[in-house]
Amino acid sequence: EVQLVESGRGLVQPGRSLRLSCKASGFTFDDYDMSWVRQAPGKGLEWVSTILVNVKVTYYADSVKGRFTISTDKAKNTVYLQMNSLKSEDTAVYFCAKVMNYGFDSWGQGTQVTVSS
Repeated sequence: EVQLVESGRGLVQPGRSLRLSCKASGFTFDDYDMSWVRQAPGKGLEWVSTILVNVKVTYYADSVKGRFTISTDKAKNTVYLQMNSLKSEDTAVYFCAKVMNYGFDSWGQGTQVTVSS
């Protein structure tokens, strides 16, 4: 069974950095694309970033472009989200998700990121 487990939650001050991890199991990691999606308090899901794992091509939402970096470690079946220059607007629950047929078929449990002074 597919399982995605996020880690890296935390409370961080604006301007600081945080790295999230998502360890995958139950499928061939290199065969699928992976994304990060977030949900801010009182708001809906917002796509953040996607990586085409096999070719390491990346995509970012305009709101995080230049600040966030998505990457993978294929040997560890893990996808990362490096978040720099964090803003209060980045406060959200962050989910990693497995991409299938232009949507998401598997989700992690989510990890809380709070950016506050």
